[in-house]
Amino acid sequence: MTSSSSSSSSSSSSSASQNNHNIKISASILFAILLILCAGAGYGEAQLTTTFYDEVCPCAATIVRGVILDALQTDPRIAASLIRLHFHDCFVNGCDGSILLDNSSSPSSTIDSEKAAVANNNSARGFDVVDNIKTALETACPGIVSCADILAIAAEESVSLSGGPSWQVALGRRDSTTANRTAANEAIPGPTLTLDGLKAKFAAVGLDTADLVALSGAHTFGRAKCQAFSSRLYDFNSTGLPDPTLNSTYLETLRELCPQNGNASVLANLDPSTPNTFDGKYFSNLQVRKGLLQSDQELFSTSGADTINIVNNFSVKQGAFFESFVKSMIKMGNISLLTGTDGEIRLNCRRVNGDLYGSSATLIAEY
Repeated sequence: MTSSSSSSSSSSSSSASQNNHNIKISASILFAILLILCAGAGYGEAQLTTTFYDEVCPCAATIVRGVILDALQTDPRIAASLIRLHFHDCFVNGCDGSILLDNSSSPSSTIDSEKAAVANNNSARGFDVVDNIKTALETACPGIVSCADILAIAAEESVSLSGGPSWQVALGRRDSTTANRTAANEAIPGPTLTLDGLKAKFAAVGLDTADLVALSGAHTFGRAKCQAFSSRLYDFNSTGLPDPTLNSTYLETLRELCPQNGNASVLANLDPSTPNTFDGKYFSNLQVRKGLLQSDQELFSTSGADTINIVNNFSVKQGAFFESFVKSMIKMGNISLLTGTDGEIRLNCRRVNGDLYGSSATLIAEY
């Protein structure tokens, strides 16, 4: 009896052990499935949300704003520079933070930086402020906020802090692991483009004429170098004459600032009346032929253009400009997104994670 009972007990114990093992396996499989489902719920669609960081980094926007406020104390240009970074980022393979990557060559990646593209070289700026924002966010919320989202938040905060509209920024972008200098040279609109050329660049990324005029209004603050507009002052289109659409008094002012064969790096205000304020003065400047860049004045001085009525409307209705600007910024911020498990959350906006800590860095930055 004892022997039989012991054998039965042993068999029962073995069966129970096997059942427990099976339960553990089933639980592990279930947990893995739940993780996949949770990840899918968070990242399944290429769609952003204004509440993306509410649980994981609720202070993100406040941190970004604080760093920009600090930078503005010594650099009144920085707000315009930061929104320009977002613009130039989105026009090249989408809003993925690729403009922030430095040149690098490693076993994991070779980056040909977009910073050296014609539109950015010795022109795009604010990278140090982005670094400061990233450092502050990594301290508060390690591995959570993407560099692409930093640019989107910084653009909104820069406009708001400069007197312009504020809006709820949709978030959830992830960072690219590549840059594309060739695309940057081709896609970013230049300061000497005609209206048709501008429309083509905008249409290529899904933006229309209304978006073109509204987003051009960002030139209501900031600066441009003489090299960006000096061709209008002396030998426009190889005519030996200045651009006829340039106000004659304004022409003389600009010639004093940018003499022929002078220092091409001297800066001029994009808006001569309120250079550090985000307002509607840009459009009234165009009406009196005081658009600094050819690409600005083209919006108003191109004969029969459909942009003229929009400029006239925005010049007298700043509220209409602000409303259209916000809509176009949100639209631009949705160009060719990386979401879900695409890309990564860079731990340093200048480097892909693999170049920093090896392949495990990508795992650290996932959430």
